[in-house]
Amino acid sequence: MTNFKTSCMTIDDLKKQNLVLFECISGSKAYGLNTGKSDTDIKGVFYLSKEQFYSTEYIAQISDEKNDVVYFELGRFVELLLKNNPNILELLATPEDCVLHKHTIMDALKVEMFLSKLCKETFAGYALTQIRKAKGLNKKIVNPFPEERKSLLDFCYIVENASSISLSEWLDKKDFSQEKCGLSSVAHTKGLYALFYNEHQNYKGIASSEDANDVSLSSIPKGEKPEEYMFFNQETYSSYCREHRAYWDWVKKRNEDRYLTNMSHGKDYDTKNMMHTIRLLQVAEEIATEGKINVKRANRDELLSIKFGAFEYDDLLKMSDDIMQKTAEAFEKSNLPEEPDKSKIEKTLVAMRMELYHP
Repeated sequence: MTNFKTSCMTIDDLKKQNLVLFECISGSKAYGLNTGKSDTDIKGVFYLSKEQFYSTEYIAQISDEKNDVVYFELGRFVELLLKNNPNILELLATPEDCVLHKHTIMDALKVEMFLSKLCKETFAGYALTQIRKAKGLNKKIVNPFPEERKSLLDFCYIVENASSISLSEWLDKKDFSQEKCGLSSVAHTKGLYALFYNEHQNYKGIASSEDANDVSLSSIPKGEKPEEYMFFNQETYSSYCREHRAYWDWVKKRNEDRYLTNMSHGKDYDTKNMMHTIRLLQVAEEIATEGKINVKRANRDELLSIKFGAFEYDDLLKMSDDIMQKTAEAFEKSNLPEEPDKSKIEKTLVAMRMELYHP
């Protein structure tokens, strides 16, 4: 299944039509890592009515606006299990005390049917994603951008005596106004312009506005001599604008409680992401050595100490590297199959569908 329609069904629709096959508490409460501020995340599995399933309106997933409550259609659920998706494997392995509803037909799907050496890449890959997220926050906290954006003029330089000075400094020294300047491209060069100044000419200036993306070119009368030559570092300016926009977009969207928690710990990384990094890697190692998924974590205190900022960032990176190495060695020795038995699992799925649609 690769082409999915956008869902017009709601979670209430699933409940009213008795289409929910499996429903459980997921996230931190399932891991045993919840605290007083933890949200309750709900995940589950549903099936489509026979009419919808046989039509073109296949719906793969239904969720609420915040994605705190997410249900996967049975076929999509099995497809993700075959790929050894970490979230979906953990969903199937949810501890009994977190299961809210389970249709007897779900007993046909056992975690052991799906565990394979693919987990080495999927769990480690997901963990690396968490590390990148933590690094991204690290970069944003350590290198904040002032809200007022620099202008194009801050990336312009006057070539003077085999050296260069900033355009702003040069304009101040000359007592010139950028609006009275005129620029003309220099042939066969990139970013280099002849700069003219004449208060009586109708020049367009260097930048048309504070938000300009490029310099303005003027029509220069024949015989005019340039005051100097100016270089505009457009690539650096464009990169700066992207980073500035990304930083302030992040500020607007960030989880303020989570951000302030990180800052109160005195840590310049996302402690929650790093906690989940270590958790995922530990689960992967256990899959390789024990052949099962332990969703509820026995080392709650250790993991929460990471979340509460007890470790330095570099120490956690080293811890991650050590677990990754052990995990790689464990999978080399593991008796797990290279990948799940797709043919056998698809037969199981077909049998489940037959029971649902032809009881």
